[in-house]
Amino acid sequence: QLQLVESGGGLVQPGGSLRLSCAASGFTLYYYHIGWFRQAPGKEREGVSCISPSGGSTNYADSVQGRFTVSRDNAKNTVYLQMNSLKPEDTAVYYCAAVATSGQPICHPTHYRYWGQGTQVTVSS
Repeated sequence: QLQLVESGGGLVQPGGSLRLSCAASGFTLYYYHIGWFRQAPGKEREGVSCISPSGGSTNYADSVQGRFTVSRDNAKNTVYLQMNSLKPEDTAVYYCAAVATSGQPICHPTHYRYWGQGTQVTVSS
């Protein structure tokens, strides 16, 4: 059974950092594009960052460019999202998702097939 599990969310003060992890079970992430998405209450799910199978290509939303970094460790079957300089507007449920495809990573939710259950990130003083 293909499964993605996010972890690492929590409560952090503005300016703080968190590292989210997305661990896969039941399949090998090596062949998959991975996307990170977030959804705040009352808002649509939006793309945050995405990464190609090799890790050689990444994309970021303008709102997180320079603050967030996506990476992957295929040996550990895990993808990470390092989030620095967090702002209150980063508060949301964060999801990772996977799709087996080629080409440049596309950070749009309709592009992805497999989804995790999400982890809450709250940025507040």
